[in-house]
Amino acid sequence: MTAPQCPYRVFREPAEVREVLHRPDDFGPANALLAVTPLSGQALRILQRARFALPPVLASNDTPSHPGVRKVVAGFFTPATVDAMEPRIRQLAKQAAYEAAAQLDAKGRVELVQAVAALPPAVVMLEMLGLPVRDLPELKAWSLESLELFWGWPGPERQLELARSAADFYRWLRELVLESVASPGRNLFKSLDAHGLSTPEICSLGYFLLIAGQETTTQLISTALFRLAEGSMGIAWDQAAAEDKATELVRSVLAEESSVPTWRRVASRDTELNGEEVRAGEEILLELTGNHGPRAPGTKGPQPYGLAFGSGIHRCLGAKLAELEAAVVVQETAAALPGVGLHGPEPEWIRLLSFQAPRTVTVARL
Repeated sequence: MTAPQCPYRVFREPAEVREVLHRPDDFGPANALLAVTPLSGQALRILQRARFALPPVLASNDTPSHPGVRKVVAGFFTPATVDAMEPRIRQLAKQAAYEAAAQLDAKGRVELVQAVAALPPAVVMLEMLGLPVRDLPELKAWSLESLELFWGWPGPERQLELARSAADFYRWLRELVLESVASPGRNLFKSLDAHGLSTPEICSLGYFLLIAGQETTTQLISTALFRLAEGSMGIAWDQAAAEDKATELVRSVLAEESSVPTWRRVASRDTELNGEEVRAGEEILLELTGNHGPRAPGTKGPQPYGLAFGSGIHRCLGAKLAELEAAVVVQETAAALPGVGLHGPEPEWIRLLSFQAPRTVTVARL
């Protein structure tokens, strides 16, 4: 279904975007996770049968409870924790790249989204949160379908399909939450329960965290590999086998074409921005990437990516993890598959209000 005309007030200048994100009392997150296409009565009934509920807990929470919840989640993404995960990330990336190279040798081509980008971020996220690594194909499918349900423009029949998928995901998640709270050892859901969150609140936080914690990284890796194989980023494929070049590539993609290019806010009260009136209830779309301007003359090193992970009290807690994962996967893939380039027609892209990436990246030896 074609996206309708944008109903949001759009802010593109980085300074304005940053100001909005740093004025949470004026510009709240209440609409951050609302479905772009209103859910039909039939779709709502499908979700209600699964006891689907998304009370504001983290990304859409503007109440005094937000800092405490954020602190609990942040405890699983500390700089030391992320640094300690690098060997595991590299192990997963090497294994995926090795298997991709075997496919390339056997078939003459390989599709990299499924081969190297899809599963490592999901494994890493679950392990970091202390959760069991299982049902990965289902988690990946549920994630994409939930993104389409909440940030896409599905027609009536497609919306029902997506609602059924979201209901299945939520049932699975609720069972995982209950199991995790009762299990020994440290895990995120158990920590949130100890903090005082109810089961519906933990499910609400987990629903989008289990998506954002891995699917957006898969999409970042996918775009980075596509642009690298296309040769449009000023870095040759084989150069990306070096750590500094892989990092430079990923940071350039984050600045210009990140997997989360926009995000929403709503004016909580009548206010103004740069002298312009903004009315209470006005919905706002912030352009996070793609409008950073040219690099200053004489500067070197990776492109700064500024707002790709947001800013302020709701900034993405997994920013450094996502950058590290993407750079490692790109580096190991380029090293294991030297001398390849894009193969076949232009891929179909995921194009949602706040998410974008190529669905496939097929390469062959040049």
